[in-house]
Amino acid sequence: MTGAPPGAGGRVAVARPSPAPRGRRSRRRRASAVAGYLFLLPWFVGLVGLVLGPMLASAYLSFTEYDLFTDARWVGLANYSEALTADTDFRQSVSVTFTYVVVSVPLRLAVALALALVMNRAMRGMAFYRSVMYLPSLLGGSVGIAVLWRQLFGRDGAVNDLLGLVGIQGPNWIADPDYSLLTIIVLAVWQFGSPMIIFLAGLRNIPAELLEAAYVDGAGTIRRFFSITLPLLTPIVFFNLVMQTIVAFQAFTPSYIISNGTGGPVGSTLFYTLYLYQKAFAEFEMGYASALAWILVAIIAAFTAVAFLSSRRWVFYADEGR
Repeated sequence: MTGAPPGAGGRVAVARPSPAPRGRRSRRRRASAVAGYLFLLPWFVGLVGLVLGPMLASAYLSFTEYDLFTDARWVGLANYSEALTADTDFRQSVSVTFTYVVVSVPLRLAVALALALVMNRAMRGMAFYRSVMYLPSLLGGSVGIAVLWRQLFGRDGAVNDLLGLVGIQGPNWIADPDYSLLTIIVLAVWQFGSPMIIFLAGLRNIPAELLEAAYVDGAGTIRRFFSITLPLLTPIVFFNLVMQTIVAFQAFTPSYIISNGTGGPVGSTLFYTLYLYQKAFAEFEMGYASALAWILVAIIAAFTAVAFLSSRRWVFYADEGR
């Protein structure tokens, strides 16, 4: 072991590596940045080619008269004016879609929350039950389930067979305009799995000591739910509400399959997206369909904005007071 040099106070001098030249460091940064952008390149290509490009094209076509076979002709706001003032089918599709959203979304969230409360209990085989409960969300949006649903609610379907066992003669649910939309709402409520899983995750994050303290103070099950569980779960309720509302506005497959693409009977299942599809791919009014698409974007944006503005009054965050 070598001694310390004079004047070093007994400390051993340690040689430090000299810093890399500035030019070398800048080259390393550039190389790292280039590698990062190369990894991001497929995403950027998809964003421009599959999202931004079609959006800009659709925005332009919404101001034109275009049928896919001839050159687009600029008509300004004529498509929007016709949809908002003169198109009775447009108003019917908006009415049907609003009814579907207003009824199906709260029912789906209520069923999802109720089942999440049940699934949150400690029981043997609970993982299996959760998987079974989530299954409808994986299958519910498929064409096969929509076809099956049409068979179940037909005049000679299983639903009327069950009603016949108790002496009730059921209607032809699909062909009756008073009940046809109800069958699609029931199908939407049956797809409760996705919000149920999110509710279950929220329930797992509620501190157990709060519920235990309320139990010790004499609060019953209902009181604990409305005073502790539900207020702490409002951020999850808000998230599910926004997401499920957006999904409901874009519903298409059940309406198309159950009504054979017509929106019948008497326009009772004419969803907005189905009407847009008819205009674009049955009547080839691509310019008008593009205008309908942007009106739908505006409607969804308005509902989302209202939800966010109203959330200040009823959504509670546990860390707000910190």
